[in-house]
Amino acid sequence: MKAGLFKSIVNIWPPLFFAGIKLTYLAADYREAKVTLKLRWYNRNYVGVQYGGSLMSMTDPWYMLLLMHNLGSDYFVWDKHAEIDYIAPGKTHVHAHFIITDEILDDIRTKTASGEKYIPEFTVDIVDEQGALVARVKRRVYIKLKPRARTH
Repeated sequence: MKAGLFKSIVNIWPPLFFAGIKLTYLAADYREAKVTLKLRWYNRNYVGVQYGGSLMSMTDPWYMLLLMHNLGSDYFVWDKHAEIDYIAPGKTHVHAHFIITDEILDDIRTKTASGEKYIPEFTVDIVDEQGALVARVKRRVYIKLKPRARTH
């Protein structure tokens, strides 16, 4: 699916849309994504700052989706684990930036070539409008080459 169409569809997907999460940029090659969570009356917590669950949600599908599109249908790719470290209150809109490099893809292909599972960890920073760190999220993704695609 072309990135522009995918971006349009994902931005009306209810779990993201109703949380105020928006995919603001998706590279045509699915190697980079930028996501924004706007601070709205409906997604503030009790003390008026970004709700922690929404901060975690804004990082949820992106590494998995970018990897799925870049590795293709020969791989199982699933989100496996996530943890968040809250650094400072999110008092403004917040942003996260996801990047998949050639080195990451080469590493995955090498480590899964014989059918082994591989669970790389990715770290993404959530920053506010001034670029200050609000939270750091670590996400682990399960990746395994499907049996039909193995050479031995």
